Amino acid sequence: MIALSVSDVSLSFGMETVLKNISFSVNDGDRVGVIGVNGAGKTSLFKVITGDYSADFGAVYLQKGYTVGCLEQNPDLTALPGGTMCIEYMYSAFPHLLSMEKKISALENEIQILSENSMHEEAVKRTSELTELNRKFADGGGLEFRSRCKSMLLRLGFEEELLTQNISTLSGGQYTRLALARLLATEPDVLMLDEPTNHLDIDSLAWLESFIASYKKTVIIISHDRYFLDRTTNKTLHIQYAGARLYNGNYTETKELQEAEAASLEKRYKEQQKEIARIRANIEFQRRCNREHNFVTIRAKEKQLARMEKVELAPPPPKDIRIKFSSEEESAGDVIEVKDLSFSYGASPLISGISFLIRRYERVLFLGKNGCGKSTLMKLINSMLTPDKGKITLGYNIKIGYYDQENRGLSMNKTVFEELHDEYPDKKDGELRSALALFLFDADDIIKPISVLSGGERARLTLAKLMLKKVNLLIMDEPTNHLDIGSAEALENALLAFDGTIIAVSHDRYFINRIATRIIELDKDNERGLVDYALEDYDDAYTEYMRIRAAAKEKRLALEAQEKESRKESSAKQDYEQRKREAAERRAEEKRARDAKEKIEKLEAELTSLEEELFGEAATNYVRAAEIEERKMAIEEELLALYEIVM
Repeated sequence: MIALSVSDVSLSFGMETVLKNISFSVNDGDRVGVIGVNGAGKTSLFKVITGDYSADFGAVYLQKGYTVGCLEQNPDLTALPGGTMCIEYMYSAFPHLLSMEKKISALENEIQILSENSMHEEAVKRTSELTELNRKFADGGGLEFRSRCKSMLLRLGFEEELLTQNISTLSGGQYTRLALARLLATEPDVLMLDEPTNHLDIDSLAWLESFIASYKKTVIIISHDRYFLDRTTNKTLHIQYAGARLYNGNYTETKELQEAEAASLEKRYKEQQKEIARIRANIEFQRRCNREHNFVTIRAKEKQLARMEKVELAPPPPKDIRIKFSSEEESAGDVIEVKDLSFSYGASPLISGISFLIRRYERVLFLGKNGCGKSTLMKLINSMLTPDKGKITLGYNIKIGYYDQENRGLSMNKTVFEELHDEYPDKKDGELRSALALFLFDADDIIKPISVLSGGERARLTLAKLMLKKVNLLIMDEPTNHLDIGSAEALENALLAFDGTIIAVSHDRYFINRIATRIIELDKDNERGLVDYALEDYDDAYTEYMRIRAAAKEKRLALEAQEKESRKESSAKQDYEQRKREAAERRAEEKRARDAKEKIEKLEAELTSLEEELFGEAATNYVRAAEIEERKMAIEEELLALYEIVM
């Protein structure tokens, strides 16, 4: 069944046509990836579907009764009431359940008051209403929506203490993750996600992938994360030159299909051009012959050409950036040595006692959970922060080029050209313009203020500045975050060709797969503060890392299970020894009781005999009577002690 249909949608902003005659349908259960270069109109299409934009032409049809939920690329939560906690914001996604909770509470109070005032008939009536309301509450998910909200936040990297934190104190990345968690918790019929992976760590990405894979409803995803698209989508909508085409298959399958189609089209085009050239040559030959029957042939051939359906080559793909990093003279063999490095923000330790050595030509990717200190470590290495403890030693002749994921090195009040010119005042204007052209900045773009540039444009400008710098060590923090797929691939190719050392932070697993020769994972739970993975297969680095990581985890779990079993066996042995001692003590106690009973019988019999003698034969024998009294006292004391044993 069709969940969503877009028919002949066109959208323009002024003289610029963003979308033109876009048509496609999405079925229930489809997972569609939306791809295209930055500025192709992907987000605009989302806004047309959600109703935020009105299309110039065409229409969007949604299955009756279906709900649509959309995650914006940069959600704005600042308009929320002050003091709103993260978990409260999650609950607010279920207003009908919160309303029912209030009604249930009010009914319970009313029933209690009626019962106390002996208004039993009215209380029974209200109890019936309460029962029905509780049933509706449970059927609508009222019993689990709170736990679902908490679980979503924890799965997307929120620590327990963040659940009750004020939303106004969150970072931009935390905003996005909170908005994503809230949207996923509502489970809309059509789930639309605009760049959902930008602020997720590796573990959160893996969880989101499994969530989408098991999601029974329709999902539409705008993303430049090729790895994510391959693992979550079964269809691909490619937007290019204001048009769009829907393909069956994920990103890689679509790319292979497009390449095969382009090759087939080129082959047919060349064959047709040969046929056209042959027909035209024949026409020319007939003209030279200049006879009546030749003119008949010429007209027939010209009609054949006119009727021929011309094969057109596929339009060339949009230009990608062109980039090449120039290395300075060769560095020392030991590029960076970090010993016992620690750093804290205030009283909160972020990095504790980590040590590692990076050698020349290595391409080291730093991974880890959000907030574990990856970006901070990059700034420490680049001397932008000072460590609390430990030492960072750079080798001889190290020239650093640094890429900041937030592009903070750009001056918002300058134009694109001024930014590059001020960075390299000795270079000629023509050389600077040529460099900017490589990064797709045309004559109009270079006079734009940086403040109006998109995230992708700022990323390209930062890369342009970095390309002109002679370096032998590149430090890059999330370099593909704002780049479209073509630009990311151009960057990867440039890094692979770079004759120097690379240190990078990235959650882009496609990027990791192609670039990394070594992966260091920051891990606070590890006694060293990190886990160092030496990779054997550089062509499939992320897969190799996950294999080693999974094997290490399996080994750790096996050791933990073994230790648990050992502790269990030890505990069982201790329990056995304890039971054995208790049984021995119990048997000894029982024996003492039996012996005491036998002794009591003898002593009581002796006491009876002495009393008979005392009032009989010894009644007038004072010496014997005194002996009997003394013996009686001894027996009675002994009996008291024996009675305590048998009681």
